[in-house]
Amino acid sequence: MKRPEIAWIGTGIMGRAMCGRLIEAGYSCTVYNRTREKALPLLDAGARWAETPAEAAENADAVFTIVGFPADVEAVILDPETGVLAAWDPERAENGDGKKKIVVDMTTSRPSLAVRIAQEAEKRGVWALDAPVSGGDVGAKNGTLSIMAGGCREAFDALEPIWKVLGTNVRFQGPAGMGQHTKMVNQILIAGNMLGVCEALRYAKSVGLDPAEVLGSVSTGAAGSWSLSNLAPRILRDDFAPGFKITHFVKDLRIALDEAHSAGLELPGVELAERLYAELMDAGLADSGTQALVKWPVCE
Repeated sequence: MKRPEIAWIGTGIMGRAMCGRLIEAGYSCTVYNRTREKALPLLDAGARWAETPAEAAENADAVFTIVGFPADVEAVILDPETGVLAAWDPERAENGDGKKKIVVDMTTSRPSLAVRIAQEAEKRGVWALDAPVSGGDVGAKNGTLSIMAGGCREAFDALEPIWKVLGTNVRFQGPAGMGQHTKMVNQILIAGNMLGVCEALRYAKSVGLDPAEVLGSVSTGAAGSWSLSNLAPRILRDDFAPGFKITHFVKDLRIALDEAHSAGLELPGVELAERLYAELMDAGLADSGTQALVKWPVCE
């Protein structure tokens, strides 16, 4: 069976690693990124460059987007002149195998925007999925991401070979927007967990424990977590390079709070995490990794 032609939009920390895995697996990829320099490793690996998202999508069977913020998602997919959907009119909605073209947004974004994209895609006779991911830069590089998808089930099933390259825990969550709602659950869990990880390490240090030995004791017990195993060691090395930037995490937490408030829910733990991370942003740490929460308060 002929492999689908891929377009990849967004070559930041996550997107560059994910697209790179597809190229290594033998997929033909066209890439677009707002800053061309960030796509150079992929171009060196054999990807083709496009000047706009629409140009990247023009001959693609499936387009994957992973950008920064909801406004960026809207621009690269829905812009009437340069967006992905602008390249696909109803007469060209099918690829050479008679299957519909697919647009997959893997950005963590607003569920309502995912619904809107699905509606616009349907008008053009194509499929849409919202499929945000979890697992950070490590998961993106190793192909061990958790992928949570909403939208068209048929589209989800059609992309099974690609999912196997990108992730190890790939699940369909329901109609359009449900992938994004699932990612909000993920971010709510991470928010509380990161508070615990950072406070625990600060406590260990303050009472004279060896933090590395402490991690050896607690990371495989009931307190174990991905953040404890992957981000706590970075903290001990004073490594605050981003696997996931604070600025993007604050965006996610604010989406989660908006969705919770719309449902009549209060999430005090998320509210606390959002406030602390926002203070770190204001102190100039927006591009640091989420593990930089251990630096709060910055005035110390």
